[in-house]
Amino acid sequence: MRLLIFIIFFTNKGREVTQTTSQATPIRPSSRPLGERLDWNLLRTFQVVAQELSISRAAARLHLSQPAVSQALKRLEEQLGTALIERRGPRFLLTQSGIETLRVAADVQGHFTQLDAALERTSDQIVGKVRLLTVSGIHCAIYDKFLAQLHRDYPGITLEIDVQSSDAILSALSQKTASFGLAVNRAAPVWLGQQCLTQEHYGFYCSDLHPLFGREDLTLDDLRNEQLIIFTGDLLGGTLSSLAEFRDHHELTGQIVASSANTQEILRLVLAGFGIACLPQHICHNELQAGRLWRLPPEAGVGSVDINLMWNLDQRLTKAESIFLQKLREAVQEKPAPA
Repeated sequence: MRLLIFIIFFTNKGREVTQTTSQATPIRPSSRPLGERLDWNLLRTFQVVAQELSISRAAARLHLSQPAVSQALKRLEEQLGTALIERRGPRFLLTQSGIETLRVAADVQGHFTQLDAALERTSDQIVGKVRLLTVSGIHCAIYDKFLAQLHRDYPGITLEIDVQSSDAILSALSQKTASFGLAVNRAAPVWLGQQCLTQEHYGFYCSDLHPLFGREDLTLDDLRNEQLIIFTGDLLGGTLSSLAEFRDHHELTGQIVASSANTQEILRLVLAGFGIACLPQHICHNELQAGRLWRLPPEAGVGSVDINLMWNLDQRLTKAESIFLQKLREAVQEKPAPA
């Protein structure tokens, strides 16, 4: 029989209050091992949230609603019994528990990839998914031809392609959460394999809404105080630091009024008249022909940037991933030398 203890006391207003305490056994966490009670799908969701540091971006990447991602994160924290993120207004940071959970999540995904590769070796049919991260706006006929040939020869290979910044792509490859990346890269970590896929040639542009539009007498001096739209990696030490170095060398020190990691968004802002920007020349061709963009000095352009095919040398590849890498590298090596 349960023993009940009644305690009677008076508040400062003289009201009689009764509290009941019980000797019932307190609720205890499940005694089942964590590995048996943990929902692995929640771990994958947390991994994407931690990489993006944004519920909305994680939801878009996972093709889920924002409430669904938030609920998944809450359920995982309940299962683990610890907070994984620390909210600071609209942003959040990973707690120490969150950092450790992210590390383990990357290891778990790596093990799943190894299992996928092991299972594929038991079958002669090449099927599987390749997760490719790429910067926006790549123009490369060899790459387009390769994709068409790959689909004809290996219809069982499916692709998941996400557009991200070069820094985010390098981070994902280091954590083995993507198969390959197409991005700008100036670093050479020992785990990284890379091969130049194509080059992009950059120049300065303004739109027909800008005061410099249509002027043929311009020099670089005329650009010095113009408002700038830049890529997020277009900073000294960043992935596009060659563009920043050009601006620094020629004292193009105008106010930076907007930035983006997406080429099309940079172009959109230029067309809207926000300022001038350094853009890949192939992206601007149609707008130049339509009379909505104007090429600015220098006539020779700002320079060229390599777009690299990148992969993690320590990552065990599935058959589908191995075929993708092999065939794309062969296609790049066979491209004719520039005249």
